[in-house]
Amino acid sequence: MDMFAVEDEVARWEVALLPLRGPARLAVLPPLAWHLRQRDSDRADGLAAEALSLLPHEQAAERARMQLVRAEVQWLRGALDAAEAQAGQAFAALCAQGDHAGCADAHWLQAWIAIDRGDHARRDLELELATAAATRARDEHRLRILEATVARWDILREPNRAPAWTERLRRADGGDGAPPCGVAAWTHDYHGIAASQSSNFGMAASHYIRCYEAALETGQLRAAIIAATNIGEDFTNLNDHQASLEWMQCALDLARPTGWPRSVGSALMHTADTMRRLGRRDAAEELLHEALEILAPISGARSYAIALQYLGDLSLDKDDFGAALDAFTRLAGRAEALQQADFHTVAKRGQAHALSGLGLAREALEAAHDAVRLAAEQRNAYHQITALRVLSIIHSQHALPCPDGMTEPNATLHYLHQALAVAKTIDGYTLPGDLLDAVAREYAAAGSHQRAYEMALAAGAARDKTHSQEATNRAVAMQVHHQTQKARAEGLHHRELAASEARRAEVLAQTSATLERLSAIGREITTHLDAAGVFAALNRHVQALLPADTFAIYLCAADGAALTRAFGVEGGRPLPSNTIPLTHPRSYSVRSLAERREVYVDDLSRDGFPSTPGTCPNLSALYVPLLVGERCLGVMTVQALGTCAYGERERLIFRTLCAYGAIALDNAQAYRQLQDAQTQLVSQEKLAALGSLMAGVAHELNTPIGNSLLIASTLQQKTAEIERQMNGAGLRRSELAAFISDAQKASELVMRGLTSAADLVNSFKQVAVDRTTEQRRNFNLQQVTHEVIATMMNRIRNAKHSLKYEVADGIAMDSYPGPFGQVIANFINNALLHAFEGREHGQMRLVATCPVEGRVLIRFSDNGVGIAEEYQNRIFDPFFTTKLGQGGSGLGLSISYNIVTSLLGGQIGVASSGEGTTFSLDLPLTAPEHEETGPAAIYH
Repeated sequence: MDMFAVEDEVARWEVALLPLRGPARLAVLPPLAWHLRQRDSDRADGLAAEALSLLPHEQAAERARMQLVRAEVQWLRGALDAAEAQAGQAFAALCAQGDHAGCADAHWLQAWIAIDRGDHARRDLELELATAAATRARDEHRLRILEATVARWDILREPNRAPAWTERLRRADGGDGAPPCGVAAWTHDYHGIAASQSSNFGMAASHYIRCYEAALETGQLRAAIIAATNIGEDFTNLNDHQASLEWMQCALDLARPTGWPRSVGSALMHTADTMRRLGRRDAAEELLHEALEILAPISGARSYAIALQYLGDLSLDKDDFGAALDAFTRLAGRAEALQQADFHTVAKRGQAHALSGLGLAREALEAAHDAVRLAAEQRNAYHQITALRVLSIIHSQHALPCPDGMTEPNATLHYLHQALAVAKTIDGYTLPGDLLDAVAREYAAAGSHQRAYEMALAAGAARDKTHSQEATNRAVAMQVHHQTQKARAEGLHHRELAASEARRAEVLAQTSATLERLSAIGREITTHLDAAGVFAALNRHVQALLPADTFAIYLCAADGAALTRAFGVEGGRPLPSNTIPLTHPRSYSVRSLAERREVYVDDLSRDGFPSTPGTCPNLSALYVPLLVGERCLGVMTVQALGTCAYGERERLIFRTLCAYGAIALDNAQAYRQLQDAQTQLVSQEKLAALGSLMAGVAHELNTPIGNSLLIASTLQQKTAEIERQMNGAGLRRSELAAFISDAQKASELVMRGLTSAADLVNSFKQVAVDRTTEQRRNFNLQQVTHEVIATMMNRIRNAKHSLKYEVADGIAMDSYPGPFGQVIANFINNALLHAFEGREHGQMRLVATCPVEGRVLIRFSDNGVGIAEEYQNRIFDPFFTTKLGQGGSGLGLSISYNIVTSLLGGQIGVASSGEGTTFSLDLPLTAPEHEETGPAAIYH
């Protein structure tokens, strides 16, 4: 089962599930539950529970997959212990079944549970095991997702590894074009983190937007929420707080309906930080405390650490330095546990700022320098800027020694200029006006009013640019938001359609428990391809579901002038056939047919003429036309002894049964017509073959019999002449001797010719008997082959071709010589018709060998034009021919295939390279036993 599926696939499963009831739902339940696990986790949990109740215990892998669905739902709800226990059970079952893809998914879930616990050593182990399982499963998509996930966590720990990982992932994507959506969500997530760490926030936002879209399309709602918050954070870092707020709101809109604590808490805390930057501190504090309360159960997760960072920054803005120091100290502890370098830098920067506010200048200075050093090592320009600004604040608040290499009037300006220099290295970064204002104030305090004025102008220009860029970024964000919302709306539309159908089906199901059987009943009825089977199935279900003292089916007569009762039961006894003319003025059946609508009479006695199929005094009658598209096949009626027997429920059931019955009867009629056509064509094929056989034999007999007649007439003349000589002047001895010599020669020639004719007649008799009776007997393969070829030689010679055969004497078979001969004749006819078109002196060859004991291998080859590659897979199909209307019926090779594979118990194959064709028969010397060996069993 794929790891993720797109919205269209899920919508198709939703619709496919609607008509299914009971165990039949297992065809759709498992994949739908699996792919709804984040789209609609509550429904996925319910479907998985239903599937577990229906799945037999022997289907352990499928049951384990459903357990994994329920485990993921528990994880999303924050019940980590329950999720881990259930995931472990599922993993054990999947391993026992050798389901490597399932094992990889179980490890993947265990890794994310470990992440929410803050157990990153366990996370790395589970991701490593998941990769090994996906490798054994040879699942390329899972491997690429896992590789991108391992990369994301590795560069959070060691940012300097990003270039190598980026190159590795790009090589993996390079030859495939755009990766599948499920893979794209995680590769873009990685590239977004890598770009953010190098302070390329514009590129990071671009990657996260694509991650967001791909995650939504593949049902990875938690990843989509994280991506939305990361987009907002990148816009914040670019000083576009309005666009940031839009994305944070988007994340909240996705997260709140789920109730997933980690997702809701993450969206709340990122929104709170954006509020803080916009100056709305009270709103930010309220949101942040709500987020911390929600995230408390998963305090080991990265999200909780980010919330501590935001709490510390908010406390600094409020000049609550004690609370800020506490928050950043706790963050330092989490950074050590998580082993994520960016948190070490943020913690040191925040501690330095708080310590300076508390009057601890030396400690503050040491922490700030550590923050600058860590940011430089991580190549994180944004963190460098914030740390350098803290250094400038510390020097502005405390009298401290000047830094080495200072070129500005004071240390504060020195560090502010360093921050400006680093800011210029960030693509797309807009210098914040407050930073330039701080520089202007320091120049003014130092008496450098010209520089202060220049910086003030730069600050104003920066604000103007920020405003313009803010509008641009907001437009881009709105466009992307519109596109993603459109994709979501389309997916939601499919889901709503499916839900609407589901509700309609549910209302239908609630009318009666019996209605749940209608879908299965329909499948059963429509499987029958004979009218009698359809009648019996309909009768059985009508009797089980409805009050039916009388049940009858009327079909339209061939001339279209009447309805004929094709089936009827009354009081458990069959009704005789009868006919109702369509001119009948008072027949409800005729009315239903003519008006093509249901006719229901709840009390026949009121009309004064109970029009019933039999003799029962029925008082309720329901008539429904059997419609297939625009055609009406007839009418079906059910009747009961009591009045008002058929309410809306019963009529709905009967209408449904009539619909199934109409389809089944139409299929049965079409199948019967097909059978008739096949029978007629097969008969024509066999008659044509027999006619060809007789023509060949007649030609072969003409030569020896004609020669014998000529010699006999000559001998008759010689005898008459001898008689005249003997009765006349006298007969000389020499004349008598000459006559005797001629008579002897003539007798030899006559005997030779008649013997040849007798042999040919015997061969013909045996072939004819074999073909007409299909009698099983012991025979010599060489003899039967000779007899079959002898009957075909006339056609072969007339067509100016030749046939040689090599069959060793002594190959004895216990099989069916007639059908075998028909196969060989079909090969010869096929070659004459197709292989040598437009050619003369074509050559055919038949060779029989016994490569293994108990079997014979027969190869029939020609040196003709060969068979086109696109036709080679179809030549044994019934009615397939390239000579339709030119002597080809399309049945010869199909019949041969059926004879060889069913009656003779062998195999047939064909090979053609464009210069000739070879048919091969691999036959047992002793054919398998058959209960029925008539023509229908062989040819149909």
